Amino acid sequence: MKTYQAIIIGSGFGGQCAALKLKKNGIEDFLILERRDFMGGTWCQNTYPGAAVDVQSPLYSIESEPYDWSQMFAEQDELETYTNHVIDKNGLRNKTQTNANVSKIEWHETEQQWQVHLQDQATISAQFVINASGPLSTPVIPDFKGKESFKGKSFHTNNWDQDYDYSGKRIAIIGSGASAAQIIPAIAKDAGELHIFQRSPHWVMPRPDYVFKPWQRKLLKNKALYKILRKAIYWELESRVIGFKYSQTMLKLAAQNKAVKHIKTQISDPVLRAKVTPDYTIGCKRIILSDTLYPALCRDNVSLHDKTQGIKEITESGIITQDGEQLDLDLIVYSTGYDATDGVISYPVIGREQKRLGDFWQEYPRAYLGTCAPGFPNLFIVTGPNTGIGHTSAIVVIEAQMNYIISSIKSLNAPHNKAQNHKVIEVKADAENRYTQHIHKEMAKTVWKSGGCNSWYQSKSGHVIAMFPGFSFTYQRWTKNFRPADHTFS
Repeated sequence: MKTYQAIIIGSGFGGQCAALKLKKNGIEDFLILERRDFMGGTWCQNTYPGAAVDVQSPLYSIESEPYDWSQMFAEQDELETYTNHVIDKNGLRNKTQTNANVSKIEWHETEQQWQVHLQDQATISAQFVINASGPLSTPVIPDFKGKESFKGKSFHTNNWDQDYDYSGKRIAIIGSGASAAQIIPAIAKDAGELHIFQRSPHWVMPRPDYVFKPWQRKLLKNKALYKILRKAIYWELESRVIGFKYSQTMLKLAAQNKAVKHIKTQISDPVLRAKVTPDYTIGCKRIILSDTLYPALCRDNVSLHDKTQGIKEITESGIITQDGEQLDLDLIVYSTGYDATDGVISYPVIGREQKRLGDFWQEYPRAYLGTCAPGFPNLFIVTGPNTGIGHTSAIVVIEAQMNYIISSIKSLNAPHNKAQNHKVIEVKADAENRYTQHIHKEMAKTVWKSGGCNSWYQSKSGHVIAMFPGFSFTYQRWTKNFRPADHTFS
């Protein structure tokens, strides 16, 4: 059985950050596993029309890998180019096994290693496993009545069929979140009919995009100037937490009023205005940035169906709505999100004494620093429970997690542990419990918990699992301050 010091599962930004951090700290004996036949994760997989990042690109990038972005909010093709640039520049392709779908990982006490079982391939093992499969990797399609009977074309936004010509077609988009808000303007002008099924509206803010001039792109190649721009964007976004957590009144005055004005400026029809206006505090669900969504909804060939006109049944020819309308369709696009809370790891994880991570997470997913769980030694979860961030770049948090992961691995080389030949680190149950209870106590103060909405941020338990309840610099401080007393070594 082939054995590595570390195995990284996933080759998106999380996996890339993990690999770069390992390399920087002299750890070269690692393997990246990627279930697809290509590397790059989310931004190589999601190729739907209009796909783009909603965080400024200089911050939505790896800190050690600056890039001369063409615009402030990069589109999918540029993000794909960037992620492949990082992969090739750092020689990660030679350290990756593609078409490697993990079916199970299991801790073996005798060898003090994880065995990683691969579908239709030989099992491999490692001292450490870093799961970086990401929260946006398991698409969800609700079980609509008659879904399988539809004889037209259908797919999830995660698996957009590039060979399908949607021009002139009768199309339904089920969902109205971030992906749908990008797809709708991109295809509306070419569609014959476009029907959007909205369970609940999202707050939409203007998109402050900016195309960098050639001389500005040259400046972006300067690491010092890039760092200054990155910091400026970071602190601007970080200030949003004041509203999200400490003052919903300020949030309403500063952001919600601007969003209401955005509706009034772009939509004249009072009926449509009412449909797109949420009844919850802004920020409770992810805020959408768009200058093109509302104009697209105003087109004559576009119809917005709210929950009173929702889906009763899918038939062979299309959709029957709750109010009895029969819509004949050629294409159904499921923009219905991901199992980003309860399903952050899609494969079975079996730890000490046959303890299953799924059982430990049965009530709700939880982890120390969103990264480690008791009973699962030498296992690190990137973008685990309560590591999502609603106001800034997810990569900021991912890189903070890497500080903790590297500190954990290096701690085994501390004189005391090295003298006893310790090879295993595990977070203590009481440390994880204290951390988790503190997180949920702080979460109660946030708009994500008290803003009056139901969002994918919440697990089926009702706990907000996706988000970190505070400033990202707080999380960064916690991950840098490694606490040996919170762990056991063996």
